[in-house]
Amino acid sequence: MTTENQGDRTDVDKALLGHTTYRSLGEQQLSPAEERFEKGRRTIGLFLAPLITIVFLALPIDIPPDQQTLAGVLLGVIVLWVTEAVPIPIGGLLGVAIVVFLGVAPADEVLAAFGSSTIFTFIGAFILAQAMLEHGVARRFAFRILTLPRVGQSTTGVIVAFGAITCGLSAFVSNTATVAMLLPTALGILGVIAKLMQRRGVVAENFDPLRVRVGAAIMLMLAYSASVGGLLTPVGSPPNLIGRGLIEEATGERISFGQWMVMALPICLLMFIALAIILLRINKPEIRRIEGVADYLAEQRAEMGPLSRAEKNTLIAFGVTVTLWILPGIVAVIAGNDSDLYGTISDRLDEGMVAVFGAALLYLLPTDWENREFTLTWRDAAEIDWGTIVLFGSGIIFGSLLADTGLAETIGTSVADSLGLTSVVAITVFAVLLAIAVSETTSNTASAAVVVPIVIPVALAAGVNPFVPALAATFAASFGFMLPVSTPQNAVVYGSGAVRITTMIRSGITFDIVGAILIIVFLPLMIAVVGLGGG
Repeated sequence: MTTENQGDRTDVDKALLGHTTYRSLGEQQLSPAEERFEKGRRTIGLFLAPLITIVFLALPIDIPPDQQTLAGVLLGVIVLWVTEAVPIPIGGLLGVAIVVFLGVAPADEVLAAFGSSTIFTFIGAFILAQAMLEHGVARRFAFRILTLPRVGQSTTGVIVAFGAITCGLSAFVSNTATVAMLLPTALGILGVIAKLMQRRGVVAENFDPLRVRVGAAIMLMLAYSASVGGLLTPVGSPPNLIGRGLIEEATGERISFGQWMVMALPICLLMFIALAIILLRINKPEIRRIEGVADYLAEQRAEMGPLSRAEKNTLIAFGVTVTLWILPGIVAVIAGNDSDLYGTISDRLDEGMVAVFGAALLYLLPTDWENREFTLTWRDAAEIDWGTIVLFGSGIIFGSLLADTGLAETIGTSVADSLGLTSVVAITVFAVLLAIAVSETTSNTASAAVVVPIVIPVALAAGVNPFVPALAATFAASFGFMLPVSTPQNAVVYGSGAVRITTMIRSGITFDIVGAILIIVFLPLMIAVVGLGGG
């Protein structure tokens, strides 16, 4: 790495606090080779996106016009997302506008997706994260994790331990909520490691802490391990509940909470091991050993002193939010997720509403009552990453349109018919690959809602019990890790600015492939062990 302008020392805390979804070439510190690559990639995207859309719309394809139009526009948008020819949020909005212009659906229907609960989860969680970063709470959490026994001695230990914590939490708290509440801690850990690298001379004095490999590894571990942990229980992720309900409706067989966990635990464990290996191979940290970190942490913690009023208020708001996020999962364990109590609690404690409620507390809890000063000002909220919110909103829109226009069903049934699927193995492979492919451009929830209803009739038409293929599609719907719009978790960590789109694609496609193999090989085995799928 270049050592020019060493007098211009990077303020790591400021750089991490001012993260953004998209940065132009002038806002980044690039080597000449990197700059040539980025310019070429973005220039190609500017011309390739409209070309692909126009060519696809002109093809003589025997599908309804609205489906062909949607497919053509979506292909162009994906090119814009992958090449970053324009800011990624703008690429999504541009596609949304063109879809309306071309008559695929009216504007009011299309834009209704921006009222999704997930959007409000982002808003509330990002405001909470802003408070945790600004007032230093995230750094305190980071110090706690780094001082765990045998964890803070290496970057590998830190990343794996942080992933394990995320995985365990997301089994009972929604994946999005888990990632949102741990994001500030991840940034805090990155900040501590980045400062150690700076002190040791591993990086230049004026380095960009948002472009180090260890940062990408931490952020992607946060996003991906939440998805892995979400598979562990029926309430860990919305696709689980959707797939479970559709399977029961089609086969009459119910998967209990305990059966699900016994079945999923070995698969999740293997996935987590594979995830750690993949991320640490592809995003190899710049430093491995972090000996001496204990002295550094002790020094930093002494400087921080006791909790300030603002930190206490932030912890209160954070604690209330997390408690309300976790409560439905606790009720599901005690009363069962079929109980009326669980249904009432989960409906009323919607995670989006809980997030904005927790964020609102930051404007009600005072730090100086006499002067009417509160934990956050509106300027702090204005500085959150609205680009990620817009980006994921456009992703939800395309997911809804894929289902509403019937394009997803057309793709699924056409592929199934052309492949002539007749065996349970072939249909399971098809189900997994289709679920992952759909998840790449829509949310996991939309993927499960679209793909499982396609897989069940395909299996029944082939005279195959749909239990295994449908459950495989349910598990695979939680994959799709290549793009920021693939899952809310991806969107959240991409918004940190520490993960480049090319890094996410490279890491995500590798984990997609490994995850698909693990589901195809081990899920039927575990179903047999638990004694399910015989109906």
